[in-house]
Amino acid sequence: MKVIKQSSIAVALLGVLIAFGAFGHDAAAQERRGHHGPPPEAYTACEDKSEGDAAEFVSPRGDTVTGTCEWEGDRLVLRPDNPPPGGHRGRNDNDD
Repeated sequence: MKVIKQSSIAVALLGVLIAFGAFGHDAAAQERRGHHGPPPEAYTACEDKSEGDAAEFVSPRGDTVTGTCEWEGDRLVLRPDNPPPGGHRGRNDNDD
């Protein structure tokens, strides 16, 4: 009886460890895919600028990103002239 109880506890602990391992792996995978939305530099590039002004910043990869400042919520953000593939501009161009 004591062996069965210890085995049950061991199986339960193993299940918990597997569950936490899967959660940690999923969070790490999501981090590797990157965050969604503009990088902080896109907001910094438009500080002290007006909507429609040209701006640029150097990306974490070392590329110079050029674009135009547009409102996103209550902040201006640089919308790149050449957005990365698979990215979106945050709004539908048909929303006008």
